[in-house]
Amino acid sequence: MGQSNFYFSNAAQPHTERSVEMLKKYPQITKLIGRNPWTFLILTGVVALQMTLAIAFGQLGSEYWWLMLLTAYCVGAFAAQAHYSIIHEATHNMIFKNRILNKFCILMADLSNTVPGAIGFSIFHLKHHAYMGDDTLDADLPTVWEARMVGNSPVRKAIWLALFPFFQIYRALKLTKINVWSGWMVLNLVLVFSVNATLVYFFGWMSVLYLFSSMMFALGFHPVGARWVQEHYTLDEAQETFSYYGPINKVTLNIGYHVEHHDFPSVPWNKLPVLRKIAPEYYNTLGYHPSWAKLMYQFITDGEYSLYRRVKR
Repeated sequence: MGQSNFYFSNAAQPHTERSVEMLKKYPQITKLIGRNPWTFLILTGVVALQMTLAIAFGQLGSEYWWLMLLTAYCVGAFAAQAHYSIIHEATHNMIFKNRILNKFCILMADLSNTVPGAIGFSIFHLKHHAYMGDDTLDADLPTVWEARMVGNSPVRKAIWLALFPFFQIYRALKLTKINVWSGWMVLNLVLVFSVNATLVYFFGWMSVLYLFSSMMFALGFHPVGARWVQEHYTLDEAQETFSYYGPINKVTLNIGYHVEHHDFPSVPWNKLPVLRKIAPEYYNTLGYHPSWAKLMYQFITDGEYSLYRRVKR
């Protein structure tokens, strides 16, 4: 029947201790810490791609809804996931040295996501790093209600994956200790909804539906959506963070290197594989996922996998 309770640990999260130990052994790791301003060019290209496709589908009209969905799944999901990877990089101030410029990158990357969540994500994500496994401060943890409702049913797990963005919003609303409201949040809302309204006015609803579908696939029922299972769901409570080492990393800015990222959150995406090569004994001994598609299938069909497979502390 599978597990019906979360794992609990009294130990501190493992990443801080491991990073201190690694720095003592490999001080050259400090040279990897920094920023990659070239990420901004990728951001510009991906935004341009998504907007071009959105306008194209707006002009084609509703009779091409099937082509719109197919393109959103096969192209848009990867582009939207790249957006979230760039939002993630900017959250850690790894694009520009200036924090304000990184904020603008966060806002720019959210323009084609239709649902304004980038500023909120940036706040919750930093809390996730600092308080990983804390029910009151880590929005990455599923709620008890979520885990109980989904259970071990393959159908409910598939639905949960497909609707993951809505569950993430629900979790965030439950964490009342964290205040996300600021001028940046208001600007995020205004910009995204203004882009949505402009696209609808000039090109029709199909343009926004393409972007919305891309976002839903990127975060949901799609191989790149398995990222959310890959990162911290585990069948072995001794290891609570996992990396993905597969080809899709090439188009999602190495977002799969999650253990490495938690160990050194100030190392930009392009240098995470270098970090792993410097200290192979710390990473080659850990479990990892070679395929997001295989993981998605396993999560849905394996009765041992459920939302309870998370470590809380």
